[in-house]
Amino acid sequence: MSDVTLKDLEIVQKTLSQAGLDYQLELENGKISVMGPSDIVSSEITAELLRVLGNWVKPRRLGRLFDSSGGFILPDSNLKAPDISFVSAERLPRSVRYFGEMVPELVVEIKSQSDRITPLQKKLEKYIQLGAKVGILIDPDKEIVTVYRPTGKPIELTNDDILTIPELFPGWEISISELWPPIFEEEE
Repeated sequence: MSDVTLKDLEIVQKTLSQAGLDYQLELENGKISVMGPSDIVSSEITAELLRVLGNWVKPRRLGRLFDSSGGFILPDSNLKAPDISFVSAERLPRSVRYFGEMVPELVVEIKSQSDRITPLQKKLEKYIQLGAKVGILIDPDKEIVTVYRPTGKPIELTNDDILTIPELFPGWEISISELWPPIFEEEE
């Protein structure tokens, strides 16, 4: 079987859509990956981080945030959709009705229950190699956040630490412990 192209992927996506099937697809090295839904812990972390980042980014008009439905055609011709991504206003002054043809400055992957950590680490390293300024891997199982940058080794943060992204969002910060879904105890 020959490698699948972006055009082929668009045809598959259209066919699935017309059949009433809403699958999220990625293209990597000529192969289609079907992305399953996230577990609700991963989804809640995504929603919370998007909310907190959005509350900082939007009023300052710094750029655009995307969820896992936002696809990007990368310089290696792969089509990827990070769980959360950010593109600065100067690089994307207006959204387009197509995939972003660029590497986002920020990419975030949130480990879901079915994910393995090593492929996610490699995915973030690839984003950095392709030009992302910051990559973040969130592991809810271990409550660890790993930050990737073009220089230096990845930095692991735990519940006592604060996540900052000064190269993109000067002054913004969040405590790692605030990322995890709250537990609502019944009153006795």
